[in-house]
Amino acid sequence: MSEVRTRIAPSPTGYLHIGNARTALFNFLFARHQGGTFILRLEDTDKERSKKEYADDIFTQFEWLGLTADETYIQSEHVARHKELLHKLVSEDKAYISSEPAKDDAARTVEVVRLRNPGRIITFNDLIRGEITFDTAELKDFVIARSIDEPLYHFAVVADDGEAGITHVIRGEDHISNTPRQILIQEALGLSRPMYAHLPLIMAPDKTKLSKRKHQTSVKIFRELGFLPQAMVNFMALLGWNPGTPQELFSTTELIDAFSIEHVQKNAAVFDEKKLRWFNRQYLLRMGEEEFHSAASERLAHAAVSESAMVSRLFTVIRERIEVWSDIDAMLKEGGELYFTTHEPSLDAKKIEWKEEGPEATKGHLVRCAELLTEAPPDAFGNPDAVKAVIWPYAESAGRGSVLWPLRYALTGQEKSPDPFTVAYVLGRRNTLERISVAIDIL
Repeated sequence: MSEVRTRIAPSPTGYLHIGNARTALFNFLFARHQGGTFILRLEDTDKERSKKEYADDIFTQFEWLGLTADETYIQSEHVARHKELLHKLVSEDKAYISSEPAKDDAARTVEVVRLRNPGRIITFNDLIRGEITFDTAELKDFVIARSIDEPLYHFAVVADDGEAGITHVIRGEDHISNTPRQILIQEALGLSRPMYAHLPLIMAPDKTKLSKRKHQTSVKIFRELGFLPQAMVNFMALLGWNPGTPQELFSTTELIDAFSIEHVQKNAAVFDEKKLRWFNRQYLLRMGEEEFHSAASERLAHAAVSESAMVSRLFTVIRERIEVWSDIDAMLKEGGELYFTTHEPSLDAKKIEWKEEGPEATKGHLVRCAELLTEAPPDAFGNPDAVKAVIWPYAESAGRGSVLWPLRYALTGQEKSPDPFTVAYVLGRRNTLERISVAIDIL
């Protein structure tokens, strides 16, 4: 067997779609597993819709995901070769120039190029779906160029695949219907037929098509939300492929070793963001402490955390709570960021009180909490559970809401925030007791 050569051919008409990224990943894994070549071809001949920012995004996101191409091509740079091959087909009478009314204006005549269709049965072996047969007679003499110098998609993609020596075309199942046209063009040009593998589509959890209007579909968005590239690759690999083992977490090297087209399923894959978040959390938990602290610090750059001990405790809490980096943003918003800082929150005396107990009863609960935390051993602030162990028995006997609501509000100044045990752990004993003392004074 000759060297395996696969390709991904996105158009720069939008930000890199998760579906194109998954297709690129499967081409990459197949080529690497076979010791072959993975090619990135930017199909930029749609001049009206193609934009540089989208082209830049495609290259940026592939680099971020680690899908390094061995060769890179820009389709517009091959236009001269496309024209040459079109002229060749016309000169050989395998295609012809047809004068006909324009689709958008019947009064206007255009000259398109049509392929002479032999109208025969075509059967090709799909590596995922088995034999697929088409009667090409129904396609008639189909258009392959807007003019002798303007090839259409089907012609350009076949010409480029032939020039690049592509041996395996691995793409979405929505391209199955394109295959008979492309095979006829291959035969007219005298090109070898590549092997085909049509991947299952990616569906939303409600089994509808994953659409840009209804769902997050660009890799760029997931990157901005703080998903890790390793998690994205791991998750995408399992969208339509099954390793045949219970293993779920794979490094890229492990995916390359395990990947095979035979284990790609026919049924649609479901893009479950909850599962993606689970994958991301596994990789966050595996991250080295220094790397985690560095990345988390970027999200906390605007929070006024000035005590090194508090910062360290905060990272511990964050690591236990988040699934993706943007969860830190939500935590900051949830607590007004005050419970992360050394700045004392502004308290409303009425909000400190629990329901109908009144200020005196509430004050008594806070005094008792302060006494318990003051008397607690040094390791009482070792983790949130240790703080809870100090306060919980009293809260159980006096009433959880009566004790925990004023305690949490005293520590954060917020009506919504993490539990008081987590906040107290992050603040440390001194800051915790100072904030309780302020609340007592206000009452």
